[in-house]
Amino acid sequence: MALCAALGLALTVPGVASAHPADRPGGPAKQPVATGWGGAVASVDADATAIGLDVLRRGGNAVDAAIATAAALGVTEPYSSGLGGGGYFVYYDARSRTVKTIDGRETAPAKMQQNAFLDPATGLPIPFDQGVNSGLSVGVPGTPQTWNTALRRWGTIGLRDALRPAAALADRGFVVDRTFRDQTAANQSRFDDIAPTAKLFLPGGQPPTVGSVFRNPDLARTYDRLGREGVDWLYRGGLGREVVRTAQQPPMAPGADRVFRPGLIETGDLARYGVIERKPTRVDYRGLDVYSIAPSSSGGSTVGEALDILETTDRRRMDDVTAAHYYLEASRLAFADRNRYVGDPAFVDVPLQGLLSDGFAKERACLIDPNRAAVSPVPPGDPTAPYDRRCAASGTPEASEPTEGLSTTHLVTADRWGNTVSYTLTIEQTGGSAITVPGRGFLLNNELTDFDFAPLTPGVFDPNLPAPGKRPRSSISPTIVLKDGRPFLALGSPGGATIVTTVLQVLDGRLDRGLTLPQAVAAPRLSQRNGAATEVEPGVPAALRAGLQDRGHVLKDNPEIGAVAALEFLRGGRIQAVAEPTRRGGGAAGVVRPGG
Repeated sequence: MALCAALGLALTVPGVASAHPADRPGGPAKQPVATGWGGAVASVDADATAIGLDVLRRGGNAVDAAIATAAALGVTEPYSSGLGGGGYFVYYDARSRTVKTIDGRETAPAKMQQNAFLDPATGLPIPFDQGVNSGLSVGVPGTPQTWNTALRRWGTIGLRDALRPAAALADRGFVVDRTFRDQTAANQSRFDDIAPTAKLFLPGGQPPTVGSVFRNPDLARTYDRLGREGVDWLYRGGLGREVVRTAQQPPMAPGADRVFRPGLIETGDLARYGVIERKPTRVDYRGLDVYSIAPSSSGGSTVGEALDILETTDRRRMDDVTAAHYYLEASRLAFADRNRYVGDPAFVDVPLQGLLSDGFAKERACLIDPNRAAVSPVPPGDPTAPYDRRCAASGTPEASEPTEGLSTTHLVTADRWGNTVSYTLTIEQTGGSAITVPGRGFLLNNELTDFDFAPLTPGVFDPNLPAPGKRPRSSISPTIVLKDGRPFLALGSPGGATIVTTVLQVLDGRLDRGLTLPQAVAAPRLSQRNGAATEVEPGVPAALRAGLQDRGHVLKDNPEIGAVAALEFLRGGRIQAVAEPTRRGGGAAGVVRPGG
């Protein structure tokens, strides 16, 4: 989010310091595309990308660079990521030529029951806003343990070294851009209800101005101590006790106009937490191996199922309207299956093999009418074999669409040896729960609102209801594509449930529609998630809109869908890093040695 690093400022006052040109001699500039050798990084923020590249230049590998970049995003993207959240980490190991993943999703406290988000007076779900702005929505953070585990398993530096550049960035500050100010302003009415949040992010009671320098010395000290003491400081020590106290008793500001419900998280929940190294999802798509994260996220299974459905068609011969129609219908069907079957596999028997089977994909694909859009919600299919292409759905369609926060951040890294990381991390809503841990400089997540508050369809099994220790379903879809066993593409995006469609559309554009990776990332987006309407960005051409409407698609404008960070391995050992040219203020792509 920051346009450049601000150097040489005093380190004693949090929030915004006055910015003068002499105080800020300049820092990294954003560029959406970079091509060259020696490694690459792409993220939404120029400071974070620059820190990752510096790690690579100093001999670090892709994992080292990914964690350093992620920690920097915790400084400059504090409303989307940080120590108080979680995420999913996908890694290609060049030595073994295998893909590995870490599920660092937050978990529900032991005291959370299925009715946690129901009003006891009515038996109905509480208003979503009350779920978000509460200690009740705070899950056990997974990000610190994800960083530590990735570095120990595959990195070459320790956590302290990985955090050091981000700590320095938090100390000296970064220059506020329009996106950071706008995100702060959009959250002002809830930030000012929590005393430490207002103190940090609303200095003087107002959002920081564009061009001012935002500094977070509390976070700098937190990073420094976490690096020295290790993640047990959170999961078994004093920082954990502070997190628990903050979630259980949100530090309300005088005159707050909201009531923040107390959280259920306890120190024992932190001590029991563990990341999970899961087997990735894999689908063969036109001779390429597409790897992603398995449940508890629905990203890998839903993108994979939609790709399998699309593989039954010859998309390269389709006109633009027909191609978009099939993309939307494949996503519609895959989301119907996602909502019915996918949840935390420790609590739900997810039929992953069936969902990603070619037989099931053919059965689902034959439901697509080439001339007419289906009417949502469409029913789920039956992913159990045998498959007979009977063109029949099974079960009751979901009566409502799940709600998911749109914030999150994504990064990709690659090193000179070919190791590659695709990593998406989040605190859920933009600004998470709005609760900052006093004196620690980071926000707590509201990830538990990713649970369905009540069954989507009364009387029908819902795999995503709350339960003690359960991971809420996610749509995060960090993806790595291999060609002949070696990395070809890596990508991912923020955007709640639109993450799935964003990743799917970029893959479709690059692999089937003849677009370069920068073109596929920049292309205007459409998103269909088994809802009544298909969301479209303003840049979708009028002829395409009209053609889709002629086929029965109901279109609904969405000003912005997703914010991709991606990379592609080119011939001659070159790498192309790609970020958004305009979405979310534009992203930052970089390579170690530019050229080519």
